[in-house]
Amino acid sequence: MVTSTSDSGSDEWLYGRAGYLYFLRMVRASFKDDTDALALIRNTIEVVVHRISTSPQPWVWHGKAYLGAAHGAIGILVQIVLSLPDSASDARAMLVKLLDLQSPTGNFPSSLPVDSDRLVQFCHGAPGFVISLVSLRPHFPELQDKIDAAIEAGRKATWERGILTKTPCLCHGIAGNALALADGEAMEHFMSHMSSAALAKQDMLDEDEHRDDGLYTGEAGRAWAWAVVDKQLERTCIGFNDL
Repeated sequence: MVTSTSDSGSDEWLYGRAGYLYFLRMVRASFKDDTDALALIRNTIEVVVHRISTSPQPWVWHGKAYLGAAHGAIGILVQIVLSLPDSASDARAMLVKLLDLQSPTGNFPSSLPVDSDRLVQFCHGAPGFVISLVSLRPHFPELQDKIDAAIEAGRKATWERGILTKTPCLCHGIAGNALALADGEAMEHFMSHMSSAALAKQDMLDEDEHRDDGLYTGEAGRAWAWAVVDKQLERTCIGFNDL
């Protein structure tokens, strides 16, 4: 039995326990025929989910109750439900509360208390919620109409406000926002802003001061976005909901 009694650490995805759940799913995918390994992984997932679920809520990271995909509640719910689908019924009430926080603009606030509708990106705002809700939808059949409406409004907000001036990346750039859009001209328009010509025009190509090879903040993440679109793969964010 794997146990954890530590009160330290965080529960969010990027640096915390929810991110550990993703890695457990990755390991699980590699041991599909090993019943002993699968039992151990299942047990570990259950312990981690219990630890996250019994943490004081709302979940807090760096003193703030974040709501978005990278550090907040929707990102945590995605990791819990994808790792342990049986937990969907327990997560329903929180998901409804999060859906009810969507603003008339279609965006989602970055944290509680709600005081801003400024950020429209994967880590904070509608794009991360949309990417999350697409994965959560099959696990909440009774909420699918509500989820569909939230996704449609979120995509509209992403289209209207999601061409960001920040370096194109998955976390807080246009690459992550593009993954939130459906197929069509809108998505293609977003992807065009990551072309070599577009990056050169913005002085973001082969410049040391802008160079970042990282997965969530740089070139590797853009490569993932291009691969997803080129291969017509499911619109997921690597390391988040691709497993």
